[in-house]
Amino acid sequence: MSVTEHGPASHGLIPDWPAPARVRALQTTRLGGVSAPPYASFNLGDHVGDDPQAVASNRAALATGLPATPLWLTQVHGTTVLDAGQPQADRTADASVAHAPGAVCAIMTADCLPVLLCNDEGTVVGAAHAGWRGLCNGVLEATVAAMDVPGESLMAWLGPTIGRDAFEVGSDVLDAFTAHDANAARAFRPAASAGKYWADIELLARQRLAALGVSRVYGGGLCTVSDAERWFSYRRDRTTGRMASLIWLQP
Repeated sequence: MSVTEHGPASHGLIPDWPAPARVRALQTTRLGGVSAPPYASFNLGDHVGDDPQAVASNRAALATGLPATPLWLTQVHGTTVLDAGQPQADRTADASVAHAPGAVCAIMTADCLPVLLCNDEGTVVGAAHAGWRGLCNGVLEATVAAMDVPGESLMAWLGPTIGRDAFEVGSDVLDAFTAHDANAARAFRPAASAGKYWADIELLARQRLAALGVSRVYGGGLCTVSDAERWFSYRRDRTTGRMASLIWLQP
């Protein structure tokens, strides 16, 4: 397993990686909240049609175990990175970083790949929303650049995402990735339908991270589509909630 139980008060799982002690991270599941179906039950997304009061209650329960309110982003599958430690009038972004203790980076997903990052010294953390569009266009590169430390000093954790046996894409996705790096073709295999492929988004992320010098990558193997008990999945259910992947430096 790539995660270990954190306890009921945390509403989630702690990433299993050798991060410095002052780096704290949390991956929520869909369990333990108050949202009703089809958002049952720990939905943290306020943009998916759920009862706003239920979302607010779930977020409040999550906040009890955090040093500050997370910087909740308006995610658009782009590459903008914000500083979670600074006031942000416009929160349209798909990644955030924190250089100061107490600021909580957060992204929400329901099939897209969440990537958490920290450096060996425990002085900077980051969180990126790596759906295929953002991943292809450079959201991981932008996040590492914003962290402003050598890639070799970083480690990454890959959270729950759509698995390689569930992520069917068209040739446009294959072409977009191979235009950047021909080696990306290794992450695709033909599906039954003509012009369709099964894509391994975790491998694509590992390739991008390796190119940045980030060779220590943990986590992975948690398929959102196949595990309906623990994870929300947009591909599986369409109308559904969102999990959060959070990281911060302990004050």
